[in-house]
Amino acid sequence: MGGLRVTAKRYSLNHNLTPLMGRATSYVSWPFPPAETDYVHTPGEKYDALFGHMRYNKIWLRAKFPANTAYISLIREPISHLKSCMHFYNLPALLKITSVNPIKTFLQEPWKYKNMSEAYFRFCNTTWDGTRNHMAFDLGYPTEGADDMEAAERYIKELERDFTLVLLLEHLDESMVLLRRLMCWETRDVVCDTAPKNVRNYSYKSYIPTAEEMTNLRKWKAVDYLLYDTFNRSLWRKIAAQGPDFKKELDYYRELKKNISWYCHEDLKQRSNHTIVVKASNWSPQFVVDKEYCRGIKTRVSTNVNTNVM
Repeated sequence: MGGLRVTAKRYSLNHNLTPLMGRATSYVSWPFPPAETDYVHTPGEKYDALFGHMRYNKIWLRAKFPANTAYISLIREPISHLKSCMHFYNLPALLKITSVNPIKTFLQEPWKYKNMSEAYFRFCNTTWDGTRNHMAFDLGYPTEGADDMEAAERYIKELERDFTLVLLLEHLDESMVLLRRLMCWETRDVVCDTAPKNVRNYSYKSYIPTAEEMTNLRKWKAVDYLLYDTFNRSLWRKIAAQGPDFKKELDYYRELKKNISWYCHEDLKQRSNHTIVVKASNWSPQFVVDKEYCRGIKTRVSTNVNTNVM
């Protein structure tokens, strides 16, 4: 889910913020808090942004960033996330599932695979399961708490207080417009590339589970579903609070995003030095779209849940 990470990175670069960055990759650290050797240090250990992948750790982040820092993340529907993880981590091989449709096989009896799907990282005393509550895990909830729904509910309520916004991939346009408003950004800061990048296709990607399989999944990934349902309601509450002109801005954003994406992928092939001027609107000052802007909005999709701080 690299669109949000690219947006945060672009904003950071355009506004001369000092990011906390991993030394070697887009990962800062996972699944443990960063060690001193994992990230690039700045004088005085002062940082303004983080857009590299790491597991949310409230204590560690609060020690590194100012008290008024905004925390932002992006999640997706749990069945979609499970399919992506199955493919990305090659989980059918790990689980010894050889059927043509490993998602269907898994969902018929997910508890059967528990001993194979769990991984214990001894060096940091952490258990991870790529099939179960992966998004909640990336946001700091322990795998061992999968069956403790009271603890999960308390933790997710805490996340609601901690995060300025958790975006939903299934409602990315609405999420981006809301992000712009809550952060007082400009429209140019939240335009995403509509052309798919590095989209992974696999045989079970479009599979629609049966009602029984979805019941099994909701039990197996109960914390992830609680997380998703909670922030789904939160998203629409926040949108409703924006008033009637939100829909007008959303329509404007969608049309603008489509036009900019066409320009970046088609028009520049014919006229490499051509630029377009986006006139001022009710929601943004005028700005120019050129080759550099196009380079900045290119996205790479990832299965990970990123914690972005600004």
